[in-house]
Amino acid sequence: MMPRRQPNVMVFNTNQESEKGRKAQLSNIAAAKAVSDVVRTCLGPRAMLKMILDPMGGIVMTNDGNAILREIDVKHPAAKSMIELSRTQDEEVGDGTTSVAILAGEVMASAELFLERNMHPIVICSAFRRMLDDAVDYMEELSFPIDPNDRPSMMNLIKSCLGTKFSSRWMELMCNLALDAVNTVHLEQDGRTEIDIKRYARVEKIPGGTMEDSRVLSGVMINKDIVHQKMRRRIENPRIILLDCPLEYIKGESKTDIEISGEADFNRILELEDAHVQRLCADLLALKPDIVITEKGCSDLAQHYLMKANVTVIRRLRKTDNNRIARAVGATICHRPEEVKESDVGTGCGLFDIRKIGDDYFSFFVECEAPKAATILLRGASKDVLQEIDRNLQDAMNVARNVVFDPRVVPGGGSIEMALSQALVRKSKSIEGIEQWPYRAAAEALEVIPRTLAQNCGANVIRLMTELRAAHASGDNATMGVNGITGELIDMTTIDIWEPYAVKVQTIKTAVEQATLLLRIDEIVSGLAPQQAGGQQAPQPPAGGPPGGMPMPQ
Repeated sequence: MMPRRQPNVMVFNTNQESEKGRKAQLSNIAAAKAVSDVVRTCLGPRAMLKMILDPMGGIVMTNDGNAILREIDVKHPAAKSMIELSRTQDEEVGDGTTSVAILAGEVMASAELFLERNMHPIVICSAFRRMLDDAVDYMEELSFPIDPNDRPSMMNLIKSCLGTKFSSRWMELMCNLALDAVNTVHLEQDGRTEIDIKRYARVEKIPGGTMEDSRVLSGVMINKDIVHQKMRRRIENPRIILLDCPLEYIKGESKTDIEISGEADFNRILELEDAHVQRLCADLLALKPDIVITEKGCSDLAQHYLMKANVTVIRRLRKTDNNRIARAVGATICHRPEEVKESDVGTGCGLFDIRKIGDDYFSFFVECEAPKAATILLRGASKDVLQEIDRNLQDAMNVARNVVFDPRVVPGGGSIEMALSQALVRKSKSIEGIEQWPYRAAAEALEVIPRTLAQNCGANVIRLMTELRAAHASGDNATMGVNGITGELIDMTTIDIWEPYAVKVQTIKTAVEQATLLLRIDEIVSGLAPQQAGGQQAPQPPAGGPPGGMPMPQ
């Protein structure tokens, strides 16, 4: 009689972990899954919004992953690390903040089964890193080149980004705003490309009007009025001098010794102060400026001299605004009036104008020849709407910026994740040893993106995912994905849904590397001892308890 064949059972011959290390790892996985679940409904064009109450009593309504997670107060250290993940993604590529949190949570969850079966975390991390390297190599093969100067292609790409946002109602307008702003601040200098959106593409949000009133200015707008009502409020082709020093007499400090013996001495001091201010103004007026802008103060006497010379003055400007004006009009910010030269005067502005919008006065430096700095004027119903549109616009500008630096795109709608998943699952069969199983689990974790898209649009998830796997089984239909609006299977090239290659690579790299980092933690130790009232340190617990008053992982 032949013996019965035993079924295949995964047996991992590794060293047993301590129970303490297992608890820390499972606790980290639970925290990562919890953070991931918070933003899971915020993915795709049918995404829901979250309403968050901040500590100051304000309200944030958004579906942007980074904006949501940075407002959440968590105690668990692994959850804090997951929140940092989203912030890092936002700073690096500006988009994909929701996807990276969801994917990191799913990759972490895929390791739970192997930890329970006593597989060593180092083996799991090694398999994850191997999967990551293969995924990046395969994604390069699936990428398509794109011309950053082809406006229709760039518009389609930005529409794909904005299709999942609140501002998708004004899709055409928002795409034009983002693309115009990026093209304005695009600077080619000394063989290098610079697109500094945060510093030179400022968004001014003014409640009121309609969204259609929004536009990109070919120059700079600042929330400042002139210092004297008799100064000119509209100047064509002005000569502009920028300063970061005060136009007033600076009083001496406490160590200054002045001996006054009579009324004539006091008058002499005042005359010296007036002469100093007059000399400052004379140095400026020698260059025949139309506008003088300073980051510091401007005394009444300086205003008088400059107003008599028909010069307009704006004072107490922020450093960031002064830098943008300097770049827009071609001026140089000077530190002393006597050092200003003719080459420091800005002449690139076509029109200076002061207009009243709502209750505030704004100074416009527009019609610049080569601004290289832009102001995006956003109008809308309320501050909450404008804040959300601002966040969406920042994502759109970052997408356009990423493509300039890396002109490659991949199909969206979860198609690239499913294509990677199926290709890596096929490759896992050729891997020898126990690393095959975590490699395969991490590859299958990539399916969380198309699955979440299907869930959020109300589709039949099991049927749709089965059809999608079947479409990608041969490896030839890498562009088949989920239509996030209708919940149907569709070729992404037919509806022009694309995503920047840089964003997708950064998303997968960040998520997998975060998972490998958290899985290597075998103990959570508190470095702070609890303090008693009065500032004294709490007594140490008896032997056998947690050291140093260490709280157990939440």
